[in-house]
Amino acid sequence: MPIRRLDLNLLRVFEAVMQHRSVIGASRELRITPSAVSHALARLRQSLEDDLFVPGTSGMEPTARALQLSSGIADGLGRIADAMSTKAFIPSEAVRTFRIAATDYAAVIVLPRVVARIAPLAPQIDLRVFPLNRMDVVRHLDDGRVDFVIGWFADLPDRMRRTTLLQESEAVVVRRGHPLAAGPVTRERLFEFPHVVVELTGSEEGATDGFIDDRGVSRRVWVERLILEAADSDKGLTGRVAVSVPHYAAVPPLLQVSDMVATLPRLLAIRAVEQSGLAILDLPFEPQRVNLDMIRHQRAERDPGACWLIRQIAAAMADPDTLNVVHHGAV
Repeated sequence: MPIRRLDLNLLRVFEAVMQHRSVIGASRELRITPSAVSHALARLRQSLEDDLFVPGTSGMEPTARALQLSSGIADGLGRIADAMSTKAFIPSEAVRTFRIAATDYAAVIVLPRVVARIAPLAPQIDLRVFPLNRMDVVRHLDDGRVDFVIGWFADLPDRMRRTTLLQESEAVVVRRGHPLAAGPVTRERLFEFPHVVVELTGSEEGATDGFIDDRGVSRRVWVERLILEAADSDKGLTGRVAVSVPHYAAVPPLLQVSDMVATLPRLLAIRAVEQSGLAILDLPFEPQRVNLDMIRHQRAERDPGACWLIRQIAAAMADPDTLNVVHHGAV
């Protein structure tokens, strides 16, 4: 339909319902009554000749047409807001909340350094961190439900941007006194013991070579190579996954009470050694290295506040003092 015939306020209602998946949530954000939201949705449905949102198990679920429109509407409203705003972003005065999807790894390794850097600069900036074990994090970026996602990624669609925060490598971890620590570690000896594996999505479904495709974004499900490569081995080695968990924090307690073996990101493994009485084994192969990235939608490039936070997070992870803290106690 011609844009001149459309009330742009209806698009604000559309975006709020898309973000909250709830008429009540949208009404609170827009500070109007739920009936006003429902009336606006009815007008928009009639104009676009689509239901747009239908009741679902987790709230108002968008239709295919709504998902198709979402990114463009959010982008357009963002451009309008940018054009109308004349106030510069001043970190010391800004009152704002940023929403970040991340694993518990990022919460432990990245978040403390970021908070230490931004707290003195922007005391009224708040961070809300959500689990990165959902399959729809890309949709949440598209819809504006989260501002940033921190994790391991390969392919990204053109609308996404990335900043590399650090490079990680893998480490094999066991309890102190484990039989593997008594002699040279080989692949054969590693496969004599069961493994505990971190599956960030809680499911192996759709995983290929340790990556899973989420609406065009290829992201790593785990940092675990031994089990993945077992199927390609010509030595008849077979790895057994005794336990799989969705969080890295669950691994050390399981290792402490068993002879299981785990592959962890090295910086997290170092913390586990310091805090949980574990040991890092010498690897019988060259460890793989992966980049930890922060990704966001391209519209963030027009947001001075988002751009500021991106720079601060990157600087926090590049600071030599930060790196000294990260690598303190390296084994």
